[in-house]
Amino acid sequence: MARPFMLLALAVAVVGCAPVDNTASTASASPAASTACTKEQLTLVNPGKLTIGTDKPAYDPWFKDDNPSNGQGFESAVAFAVAGELGFDRSEVQWATVKFDSAFAPGEKQFDFDVNQVSITPDRAKVVDFSNGYYTVKQAVVAIEGSKYADAKSLAELKDAKIGVQVGTTSLTAVKDVIKPANEPNVYNEQVDAVNALKNKQVDAVVVDLPTAFYVTAAQVEKSKIVGQFSATGGTPEEFGLVMEKGSGLKPCVDKAVDALKSKGELAKIEEQWLGSAVGAPELR
Repeated sequence: MARPFMLLALAVAVVGCAPVDNTASTASASPAASTACTKEQLTLVNPGKLTIGTDKPAYDPWFKDDNPSNGQGFESAVAFAVAGELGFDRSEVQWATVKFDSAFAPGEKQFDFDVNQVSITPDRAKVVDFSNGYYTVKQAVVAIEGSKYADAKSLAELKDAKIGVQVGTTSLTAVKDVIKPANEPNVYNEQVDAVNALKNKQVDAVVVDLPTAFYVTAAQVEKSKIVGQFSATGGTPEEFGLVMEKGSGLKPCVDKAVDALKSKGELAKIEEQWLGSAVGAPELR
């Protein structure tokens, strides 16, 4: 679970402040609007409303102003675009607060789908359903400018670093399995706690997803920099997916909606508007 790219991302955020109209007509020819996926036939947590979960606070660049319902920020825009493909207008969407690690824990869900930078993994997929991926992500290392590890050129150079990371994330898995530091990482319940640990120099670096890393350096920690980016997997791209209860009848329709947005280029447009491109983050190998 990000933003020179720093300047580009900030510029994007400034010019992208107008809410995105993601309402789609039920007469749309998209796959999600087919007979099998009309909203009247969907089994919903709250009849007549599409309930979408995410964590609070909801951070930039994924959401703006800690307000998922405003349609601004990458994941808010994606959620409303998916809702539109399913035939819901904005007034028919409601948001529920769901802690990050609760979203993909076993059990009954009080949302139709959750959007919160949740990476699709085999272990998580045993207890929840994921949509097809809506964003391909890499991990990134952030350190304070001029610090011991700020100019590392490889993952091996981070071996002795004290690294901060959020619990339950693929960032934590990436630290343990890819960086493999000599010291156990400092694990925090909330991402903001890891960021504050970096700010207070309690850790040498933090690992977060790349878009969040750009936001950390641009807005959260003065004189911080992105050391570099790296893949958290052994070759298979890491993707974010919308989370649904295991066995959810919505999955085929949500998959169709995501695929339709991809094929029409809408996901790419939303990504460019809110996340820009990862220029300025060197690859760490």
